[in-house]
Amino acid sequence: MKKARVPGQGHAIQVSGDKGKHVTFTVTGRISLDNLRGFTLEVKRHLREMIPATLTVDLAGVDYLDSAGALALMALQDEARGRSVTLEIVNLSPKAQGILSLIDPQALTTPPLITGRPIGNIIERVGEETLKILDDFKQVSIFLGELLRALIYALCHPRRVRWQDVLSYMKRAGVDGLPIIGLISLLLGLILAFMSSLQLKQFGANIYVASLLAIAIVKELGPIMTAILVAGRSGSAFAAEIGTMQVNEEVDALITMGFNPVRFLAVPKVLAAMIVVPLLTLYADLFGIMGGVIVGVVGLDLTVYTYLKETQHSLTLLDIITSLIKAGVFAVLIAGIGCQRGFEVKGGAEAVGSATTSAVVAAIFLIIVTDSAFALVFQYLHI
Repeated sequence: MKKARVPGQGHAIQVSGDKGKHVTFTVTGRISLDNLRGFTLEVKRHLREMIPATLTVDLAGVDYLDSAGALALMALQDEARGRSVTLEIVNLSPKAQGILSLIDPQALTTPPLITGRPIGNIIERVGEETLKILDDFKQVSIFLGELLRALIYALCHPRRVRWQDVLSYMKRAGVDGLPIIGLISLLLGLILAFMSSLQLKQFGANIYVASLLAIAIVKELGPIMTAILVAGRSGSAFAAEIGTMQVNEEVDALITMGFNPVRFLAVPKVLAAMIVVPLLTLYADLFGIMGGVIVGVVGLDLTVYTYLKETQHSLTLLDIITSLIKAGVFAVLIAGIGCQRGFEVKGGAEAVGSATTSAVVAAIFLIIVTDSAFALVFQYLHI
């Protein structure tokens, strides 16, 4: 018989029996989280030294056992089973039995629901990603159909629209975005005018800087830059707002009360975006041209009147109308994809963050694709 004590760790183990035969571990004191490591190491050491055929663990002297200690006893059973040792735990107090009854041994051996899946070869990965993209396209198409139906309903029943919310979203998406859009557009006009002047000055064609900049800003860069900025500011906000409501089950509450969540939540956001994004595009066009005026006056020795006159000659009303049409379509895409990503949220805060990121990335991608489609259509229509 030998007795082992671990000073300062709240437990003691008394080992009795014959090596290689029946051995008894008499445990006294505490088996808890604070002394778990020492208890586990000591028990394993005694198992290696005694190499028992059968083992009895006597817990009559244990005055405290928590869930961590219960897990340690479960681990001891697994260790004994791995060494082909017959183990019996005896003299459990009622409280200790209650703690052990809370632990399901089968659950401890069940693999987790989310496991590390092998990456697989490149063909499998491409196939999986393709299926994800197709499923995402399907979900977006379904939501856009519901959104268009809700917009048609809103046009037929304007009194059912929450116009107070529309005004609020117009302020958040439009008025609050004026400073950053104006600054970005001004700097963009400055850069384009300066870089184009470096080439045109060689041919004495300074005056054509105004034409080049006006066409580039109004027909392409103004709508697309405005849409990207709105997607980053407002599209992400729409996704985060609806996603948080989804996590808090507020959307389910709306459905329970008989509200259509698309009409109630998405339509005001989309209408607000359709109104403010074309206006913001005009605002961005003006600031982009203003940046060109600064370069023309300071670096190209042009007068303000000459520069603006050349700008007026290079633009037509159709150019401005097509720019506004683009902006309106971009607005529907930005607000629609933001709301759709918000409604798809399932989980907690991490899911909301993922939906916000996805909304911005998907909106920018759709903006680029749609702009390319507009370029082809306008080219064939000679617009």
